[in-house]
Amino acid sequence: MQKHRQTKNNISLEKSCKNTPKLYIVPTPIGNLDDMTFRAVKILNSVDIILAEDTRTTSFLLKHYQIEKKMFSHHKFNEHATVEQVVQRIAEGKSVALVSDAGTPGISDPGFLLVRTCIEHDVDVECLPGATAFVPAVVNSGLPCDRFVFEGFLPQKKGRLKRIEQLANEERTMIFYESPFRLVKTLTQFAETFGDNRRACVSREISKLYEENFRGTLQELITHYTNKPPKGEIVIIVAGK
Repeated sequence: MQKHRQTKNNISLEKSCKNTPKLYIVPTPIGNLDDMTFRAVKILNSVDIILAEDTRTTSFLLKHYQIEKKMFSHHKFNEHATVEQVVQRIAEGKSVALVSDAGTPGISDPGFLLVRTCIEHDVDVECLPGATAFVPAVVNSGLPCDRFVFEGFLPQKKGRLKRIEQLANEERTMIFYESPFRLVKTLTQFAETFGDNRRACVSREISKLYEENFRGTLQELITHYTNKPPKGEIVIIVAGK
């Protein structure tokens, strides 16, 4: 009787681990691998296919959690050519997980086009909660975070200054992603438009060993990072007007 009950429980567990055909958006750690959720590991273990922004980067994560799954590349250079194929495979009964190199797919990473195409074809989409860089950055900044606007990466060339000027009267806290190589240039452009004394915070290497949150005026940030060139992933938080 006990053996029968145990076998029945095992069957129930196996069924609960089977995913229905849909697209799963799975956030991955932005630094510390311990930030991976139990649910994210379970989903990656049970889907039929994993779409990865960079299969080499994702392979380290899968190896860490002892996950062996078929992977395919899905990035900004090939997504327009592959989304219809992915949707077709889900429609045929496959479960697919989309991951980016770090954080939540679709937030300044590939994902939006695939999600939209799935919705257009009545294919289910489920996004798991998880890591994203701007949330800890805006909370750590000490600036108001009850209302904010996420700008992501500014245009590198055309339209860059125009976009910054459009934000001159923004009253909400503003969030930007930036490369460490353009940080001082961006802070300088902000100071020229928003004023030297506008409060801001630069967060880098969030959840990693050398995480840093440097707070001050835009001019103080410019001076600091001119003398100490930054490394790693950057999030800039700027106070609203």
